[in-house]
Amino acid sequence: MTDAVLHRADAELARLENAVTAMAANLVELDENPHRKELGATRLTGETARAWADAEDALARLWQGHRQLSELIAQARAVRGQRRIDAEAFTRQVLGGSITLSTSTVPLAQRGLLGAGQVSTVCSPADLLAAMEAAFTTAVDVVTRAGDRWQRLLPGAADAAAALSHARALGDSPLLDEADRLLGGFTATLAGDPLAADPAVLTRVRDLIGRADAERTSASELRAWLEQRLRDARATAAEIGTARRAAEAARQAAAGRFPEQRIAGVRGSDPLTDLAAIEALATAGQWALIAPRLARWNRQAAERLAALRASAAHNTGLLAERNELRGRFDAYRAKALRRGLGEDPVLTPLADAARAALHDAPCDLDAARVALGAYQDALSTTIAARDAR
Repeated sequence: MTDAVLHRADAELARLENAVTAMAANLVELDENPHRKELGATRLTGETARAWADAEDALARLWQGHRQLSELIAQARAVRGQRRIDAEAFTRQVLGGSITLSTSTVPLAQRGLLGAGQVSTVCSPADLLAAMEAAFTTAVDVVTRAGDRWQRLLPGAADAAAALSHARALGDSPLLDEADRLLGGFTATLAGDPLAADPAVLTRVRDLIGRADAERTSASELRAWLEQRLRDARATAAEIGTARRAAEAARQAAAGRFPEQRIAGVRGSDPLTDLAAIEALATAGQWALIAPRLARWNRQAAERLAALRASAAHNTGLLAERNELRGRFDAYRAKALRRGLGEDPVLTPLADAARAALHDAPCDLDAARVALGAYQDALSTTIAARDAR
């Protein structure tokens, strides 16, 4: 055997020793990892259960491989330390297929006459080390991915649960029911199958809570606006009450004094009854039903208020016009008396007709206006004729 082969075996043994030392530290660190412990203690399901089964198998092979390599290194060092080294045995240990990975029994039905009853799978230390690198990567990948999901998503799920609870305290909503259902499923998945937990579900939950909050805010704004409209409606109702009393007083004042067809009145239902029904809806919290009814009530109330005020103004105007005509008659009559025309045979019948038209009930204002005009014209003509003499 050449010295070069022996030197290569020595270098490989040194590499294996360094690898086993590093391996031991990394395996212990992985074994103490809190996420690995959590995976080992949790009843896993689905994708994570399958991945963790592979990872546990990898971990078992890693510790077995560590033990096998440690034993081989000790044996190889013992051989290398002999005074008369068996170089061939040493190099075969370090560089050859010196590690038995597994031994299996061959069923009798599958053996030939000269076949062995057991078959062993062997590999070199280098091959075992490479296989252990792949197994370590498998185990670390599962632990890291599951731990990352727990670390990132558990706080998010807790925040979403707190936000949902707060939103529930402010009011119910079908959106919150859907968010509750999604969050419950997500939390259950995250606990037992973190690798299958979809972060998009949390985004959906937060979106539903946000939409419910926006709807609640919109409903709150609608309620505040409608409450103000109701206050305005109550003020309008008070105005209607005042206008109704004024219109009734004006009608009573005109009643019997003028022809019935000339006296204005307001017919139709009183909108105050409808307002009471709207108030009942507000008490029941049926704000969505109030807006159209309140808009319709406001239109009707405005029409009613205008009609009542017009009625009062009309009937008051009848009395005012009659009184104004009476005042003019009295002024013309006083003028006639001052001119000595109180018993004038032409003016007196006209004055009597005008007085009767203005003072007899019911008063026909049109006829009274004509009669007063006739008296005024005759008086002016008579006075002008006298002054011309």
